[in-house]
Amino acid sequence: MSNTSNTGLKVALGIAIALIIGVGAYTFSLYNESEATKTELTAQKNDLTENLNKSLAELNVAIEEKGVLTNDLEAKKEEVETLISNLEQAELNVKNLRGYVSRYNKLKKQMAIVMKENDKLKVENKYLATSLDSTNTELQNNKMFSDSLALQNDALANVVESATILNTAKLKANGVVVKRNGRIMDTEKARKADKLRLCFTVAKNSLVAPGDKAFFVQVLDPSGNVLGANEAVIFEDQTVYYSLISVFNYEAENLDVCEYLEKVNEKDDFAKGTYKLNVFDRNRLVSATTLTLE
Repeated sequence: MSNTSNTGLKVALGIAIALIIGVGAYTFSLYNESEATKTELTAQKNDLTENLNKSLAELNVAIEEKGVLTNDLEAKKEEVETLISNLEQAELNVKNLRGYVSRYNKLKKQMAIVMKENDKLKVENKYLATSLDSTNTELQNNKMFSDSLALQNDALANVVESATILNTAKLKANGVVVKRNGRIMDTEKARKADKLRLCFTVAKNSLVAPGDKAFFVQVLDPSGNVLGANEAVIFEDQTVYYSLISVFNYEAENLDVCEYLEKVNEKDDFAKGTYKLNVFDRNRLVSATTLTLE
C-alpha cells in the first residue's frame, strides 16, 4: 500500500506541476499578446497624432493669409485642436482609436472642401487685383471724370478685400453692321456701323446670391459726350452718367452679356475716333475699354 500511495502522490504532483506550467505559459502568451496590442495601438495613435498636427499646420498657413474664409478655417482649426487634446488623454483601446480615426477622416473631408474653396477665392482675388491695375490705367486717361475717378480709385482699392461683389472680365467693344436678314457683322468703319456692341463676362462669385442684377454702361464718343440715354444716377453723393442699363439674371455661374447702343439719329454716322466705355456697379467702376472707329 505504501508503494501505491507514493505512486499516486507522484502522479498528482506531476499533474499539478504540468498545470502550473501550462497556466504560466498561457499567462505569458496573453501578456505577450497584450503588449503587442498595446504597441500597435500606440503606433496607430502616434500616426493619427502626426496627421492631425500636419492638418493643423496647413490650417495655420491658410489662416495667416487672411483670406475670405478665415473664420471657417479657424473653426476647423479649433476642431483639430480639440481632437488632438482628447486623443492625448484617451485610454488606448481598439474601439476608442477607431472612433478617433473616424472623426479625423470626417474632419479631413470637411477641411478639404473649405481649403479648396479658399484657394479658389485667392485665385479670383488675384485676378481682380490684376484687373484693377488695368482699369486704373484707363481711368487716368478719362479727363471728363478726373475728379470723380479719384474717388473711384479709392473704392477700387478696397475691391480685393471684399469677395461679396460681382466683377466683369473680357470686356470688349466693336462696331457692327446689321444686315437685312438680321445677320450681324463686325466693322471698324464709322460710316458703316449701325450700332456699337459691348460684351463682357460676369465672373462667378459663390458668395453673391443669385438673382437679377444691373450694371450701368457708359459710352463716351471721341468728343467726350455721353451717348445713349445720357441720364444721371446718384450713389452716395457721386453722380454717374450712363448710356444704358444692363440688366441680367445672375445664377452663381460665369455669365456672358452683350449690349447694343443705337445711333442717336439713324441718318447720322458714328463719329470717327476713339470711344471710351466704362461699366459701373452702382458707383463702382468694374471695367473699362476703348474702341476706335476709322
